[in-house]
Amino acid sequence: MGFSVQGGSGRGGRGRRRPQADINVTPMVDVMLVLLIIFMVAAPMMTSGINVDLPKTAAKPVNADTKPITVTVKEDGSVYMGDNPVDMNQLVEQLRAVSQNDPEHRIFVKGDQHINYGRVMEIMGRITAGGFTHVALLAQMPSGAEAGQQPAPLPPAAPSHTP
Repeated sequence: MGFSVQGGSGRGGRGRRRPQADINVTPMVDVMLVLLIIFMVAAPMMTSGINVDLPKTAAKPVNADTKPITVTVKEDGSVYMGDNPVDMNQLVEQLRAVSQNDPEHRIFVKGDQHINYGRVMEIMGRITAGGFTHVALLAQMPSGAEAGQQPAPLPPAAPSHTP
């Protein structure tokens, strides 16, 4: 805040000086713009979720209007719905509550690539037995591949020997 003093041998000739107060808003605007830039840069980096090492795939991503429910299976076998841990016996009931009893609601299952295949299939079996029909597995795109592109052929597992 600053103020200036006006000289005054004005009309009365008394030489009285009156302070004129004004608020300088430039520093406040500068700080607000810096904060705005910081939030704009930081907002995309703030993603929540559970980190799992997804397998690679070359399939096209699915587009839809409704937000799917994500069921995650971590490497230790624990199951999460969104970011919340879920007991296996309560999984279908909680899915019904979140999907508002809609069996057409999309459900994505994310399984760590080091998890036992049977554990993921057990979870998918419970979900489909609960009446949900739109269940999909999520996978991670291989680096450098685009959606819809054919994956490179795998090399043979072992060289063939002919006697």
